[in-house]
Amino acid sequence: MRNNNAAYTPNRFFLLTIIIVIAGGLLWSLLDFFTAFLAAVMFYVLSKPLVDWLTVRRNWKKSLAALLVICISFFIILLPIGLVATMLYEKIISVTKNPTTFIKPIEHFGAMIQSRYHINIVTSLVGNIQTFATQFISSIVNTSFNFFTTITMMYFFLYFMIVSTDRMEASLMLYLPFKRSQTKMFTSELRVQTFSNSVVVPLIIVIHGILLFIAYLIAGVQDASFWSVISGFASIIPLVGTSLIWMPMGLYLLVQGHIWQGIFLIAWGLIVIGSSDNIIRFALAKKMANVHPVVTVLGVIIGLRFFGITGLIFGPLIISYFLILLKIYYVEYLQVKPTE
Repeated sequence: MRNNNAAYTPNRFFLLTIIIVIAGGLLWSLLDFFTAFLAAVMFYVLSKPLVDWLTVRRNWKKSLAALLVICISFFIILLPIGLVATMLYEKIISVTKNPTTFIKPIEHFGAMIQSRYHINIVTSLVGNIQTFATQFISSIVNTSFNFFTTITMMYFFLYFMIVSTDRMEASLMLYLPFKRSQTKMFTSELRVQTFSNSVVVPLIIVIHGILLFIAYLIAGVQDASFWSVISGFASIIPLVGTSLIWMPMGLYLLVQGHIWQGIFLIAWGLIVIGSSDNIIRFALAKKMANVHPVVTVLGVIIGLRFFGITGLIFGPLIISYFLILLKIYYVEYLQVKPTE
């Protein structure tokens, strides 16, 4: 009996090593489609209640339900994102071709600060802005070339995930090395984390962008639509958020002599924008996960590095999924169980 166990253990680890090596090779070869796969998983989790309702309650075919989900995701989510990305791309291209239109107000503001307070804050800032704009342009160009392929593969994955949902979920329940209760906990946490990172965060971005667009129009800020989009994306940065945009803009208006516009913009940011985030999170508290700010910051940094602009969502999502696996591993294998 001892010899059988001794022979069994090396064979098991040898087979496991081969599986890991082959899986790593497959993952490496398909790394270009990882963003598409992750996006398909995200849309699959979000659309699961709708698909279940259509197929179970309304007796729809899964293929029709999949096509409906694809249409909804395209017109409600992907099309607006594409339009915003196009607007940002055209604006940044125009700024890159003629940087004086963007940098001149900053230099004027820095000159006034230097003449009054003898502090030079512009020289390094302008250089950093130009470097960032160049890198951002190249990132957007590289992303745009792969965008069509990524979207096509995402819908390919999503379609077959929905059509084969029963078989896929049964396979996961069978092959995941966890108990059924832990697998259910994994799916539940997966749903909550996906909703928090892929619905709540973009919703906050959109609402903050709209609110600040109104404020910029009232204050007479040039290119209000562009700055509202930038401010909306800044809302994902913990602690500072949108104040990274509207606070310097309000101070700039004050220095320029536009007193009531500057006071209005700062007051709007402190009162309206400051309270809107809490209202949104309170309204969606039951469906939100308590995502730590460190997870958001690290996720955004990692996501932007490896996924481009889509990493604003996928980065925190990957870290959240990783933390779920760590939690399940701890509960399954490391938690000390009381002795009977």
